[in-house]
Amino acid sequence: MAEVDPRTPILVGGGQFTQRTAREGKIAESLSPIAMLAKAARLAMDDTGAGEVLTRAVDTVAVVRFTADSPGDQGRLPKRMFRNPPAALAKQLEIAPRRALYTATGGNTPQWLVNRTAEAVANGDCEVALLAGAEYIATLLGAMKQGIDLSWANSADADAGGDPEEIGDQRAGTTEYERRYGLHFPVNTYPLFENAIRGQKRRAPDANLNWLGEFFSPLSKVASENPRAWFPTYRSPEEIATASERNRFVGFPYTKYLCAVIEVDMAAAVVMTSVAKARELGVPDSKWVFLQGCADANDLWHVTERVNYHSSPAIRAIGKHAFAMADIRADDLSYIDLYSCFPSAVQLGCRELGIAEDDPRGLTVTGGLPYFGGPGNNYVMHSIVTMLEKLRAKPGAFGLCTGNGWYVTKHSAGIYSTKPVQGRWQREDPKSYQRDLDAMLHPEFIEQPSGRGTVETYTVVTDRKGKRFGIVLGRDEQNRRFLANTPDDDATLDRMMHDEMLGRVGEVVPGTPTNLFRFS
Repeated sequence: MAEVDPRTPILVGGGQFTQRTAREGKIAESLSPIAMLAKAARLAMDDTGAGEVLTRAVDTVAVVRFTADSPGDQGRLPKRMFRNPPAALAKQLEIAPRRALYTATGGNTPQWLVNRTAEAVANGDCEVALLAGAEYIATLLGAMKQGIDLSWANSADADAGGDPEEIGDQRAGTTEYERRYGLHFPVNTYPLFENAIRGQKRRAPDANLNWLGEFFSPLSKVASENPRAWFPTYRSPEEIATASERNRFVGFPYTKYLCAVIEVDMAAAVVMTSVAKARELGVPDSKWVFLQGCADANDLWHVTERVNYHSSPAIRAIGKHAFAMADIRADDLSYIDLYSCFPSAVQLGCRELGIAEDDPRGLTVTGGLPYFGGPGNNYVMHSIVTMLEKLRAKPGAFGLCTGNGWYVTKHSAGIYSTKPVQGRWQREDPKSYQRDLDAMLHPEFIEQPSGRGTVETYTVVTDRKGKRFGIVLGRDEQNRRFLANTPDDDATLDRMMHDEMLGRVGEVVPGTPTNLFRFS
C-alpha cells in the first residue's frame, strides 16, 4: 500500500448479527441489549485480525442511543433501563476505556459518530474506538405481551457505575404544538413529504401508490438475498402497493410494506483507529477501509419551519461537501445505501445527491429499513458494516452511506473506499455550512389561523381500526403556514385518500387543542 499519513483514520473491523429468538417464540432465550452489543463488538474486533492486542488497546467506547431512551413518549418502552450502556459494554468485554460515550437520538447517528470519531483519531484524541449499537424492541414488546420477566433491569448491566458522556444534538424532534397533531410519529410526518413530492412530480395519488411499489420492490429483492435481513422475502410491486389485511395503510399513502420495521432485534459495531496504530497492532492492510469523504448537516429543525416539503437543502449540502472531500462524483460510486425509513426519504436523497431513482447500482446494500430491518437509531451501523464487506471484496471501489434523523431533520453522509486517502485527512467543520442552512428563508408559521386556506400537503392517519383523521399543512391568505386537522367523517377521509387534495381551498377555524380545516 502506498505511503499514507500515519494519523489517517481508518475502519478496520465490522460485525453485525440478527437475533431471531422473538420470531421463533423463544423470547426467554434472547440476549439482553448489553449482551447483544458485546456480541456485535466481539465480531467486529475479531474481524480486524489483530486479536486480543487490539481489544486491550480500545480507549473509546461509544454506544448509539437505544430507541427506548430517546426523548419524548416511547409508549410502553421502559426508559433508561441501563444507566450507562457503554460502561456496561466495556465491563462485558473486560476492557477499561478512557471514554464512555452515549449518543443522541437519530437515524443519522452511526454515520455522524463515524465522522466525529475519524476527526478525533486524525487529531490524536483517540487511538482505538469501538462504536456499537443494538435494538431489542422485538424481544422487549414480545416479553411484555406474554408477561415474561426478562430481569434486565435487575442485572449487573443495569448500573455499571457512573453516567456516560452524552454526545450529539439532544433536542427533541418536534415542538409541543406539533405533537398535538401527531407529528412526533414518523408514520404521520413522512407521508406529508411524500404527497408534496408527488405533487412536484404531477403524479395522481393512485398512480403514485403503484409507482411506490415499483420503487421499493428492488429493495426487498436485496433483502431476500441477505441472510441477516429481518424479512428476507421478495415482495412484488403489486404486493407492496396493494392495501390488504396484512398490508394495511399506516399513514396515507404508505402501506405497511413501505415503512421501516422497528420491531426487530439487531446489533452492529465497527472498530476505528489510525494507520499508525493499525500497523502497530498488526491489523492487515487488507482490512483497512478509508473514510474518503463525510459531512453532517441539519435542515431547519422543526417540520413546520421547512422551506418546503419536496426538497432537503441539508442533504444537498452534505452531498456537496462529502463528494468534494472525496474528490469524486456520484457517478463514481459502486455501492449506495440511502436511508430508507420511508420512500420520501429515499426520493429526497436521490434528488439532492444526483442519483437516479432507478439507478442500476441499486439504492441499498442491505435491503433497506422496511425489509432488512429498521433497528431504531442503529440501522446505518449495519449499512456501514455491509459496505465494508463489499468494498474489501472490490478494492478501490467507492461506497456511500447516508443517515437521516428525526423527520428529514438531521443528515450525515460517509464515502468509503479501500483506496488510501492522499495527504492529510481533514473534516470540514459542519458549522461552516450549517449557518447558511439555518438562515434559509421559510414561511412564517401561525398557530391560530382563521379564514381561507390552501393545502400545501396532507395525509390521512390510519391504524388497525381504519381511518382516524386528516392532517393538513396549509397556507393562509397572507401565505403563512398553518397546521390543522380535518373532519374525521368517512366521506372526507375517503376523498383525501383518492382525490387530489394538493392546492385545494377550504376554511380553517382556530381551535383547542387543534385547528379544523374544511374543504370547500
